[in-house]
Amino acid sequence: MVKRKYTEPELIDLLKDKSEVAFNALYDNYSPALYGIVMKIVNSEEAAQDVLQDSFVKIWKHFSNFDRTKGTLFTWLLNVARNTAIDYNRSKHVKYQIRTTDSIVSIIENQSTSKSFDHIGVKEAMVYLKPEYKEVIEILFFGGYTQEEASKELNLPLGTLKTRARTAIRDLRLLLKDKVSEQ
Repeated sequence: MVKRKYTEPELIDLLKDKSEVAFNALYDNYSPALYGIVMKIVNSEEAAQDVLQDSFVKIWKHFSNFDRTKGTLFTWLLNVARNTAIDYNRSKHVKYQIRTTDSIVSIIENQSTSKSFDHIGVKEAMVYLKPEYKEVIEILFFGGYTQEEASKELNLPLGTLKTRARTAIRDLRLLLKDKVSEQ
C-alpha cells in the first residue's frame, strides 16, 4: 500500500481534526529527526525511545496549541520533543551537556525527513552570530540549561546572560526574516 504524502497545511488541518492517518504520517515523516535530537539530549537509546513516545503523546493531545503564525510545524515539533527531553533529564537529575549547533544539525541532516535545519535556516543564521551570543543560544537551547544554570556555567551575571539571549534571538529573527524575504 502506497502512503499518501501530505503538504504541511493539509497535515496541520487533518491533525487539528484528530486524524489518526495524518498522525501516522506525521510520525513517519518526523520521528527520525526528533529521535536524533532527543538522543543527543538524553544520551540513552532506551530513554530516547521513551521520551520520543512521550513527545508524540503530547503532540497528539496538545496539537490544538500549534499556531502556524508563530513558526513551522517542524519547529513546533522540535520544541515539544526538546522540552520533553529536558524535562526527562531534570526529573532524573542528569547533568546537562552543552550540545553544539553543528552536532545537532548533523543528526537532522542525516535523518530521512523532508525538513532540515537548513530548510528553516537556523544553521546558516547561527554562523553570523557573535561568538558570545552563539554560546548563549547553544547552552540555553541545545544544552537545556535554565538561565540561572547557564549564568553559573558561563560565569556571567544573570542580567548579562539574559541580555545576550535577547540580542541573539533578535539577531536570529532578523537573519531568518532576511532569508525568507530573499526567497
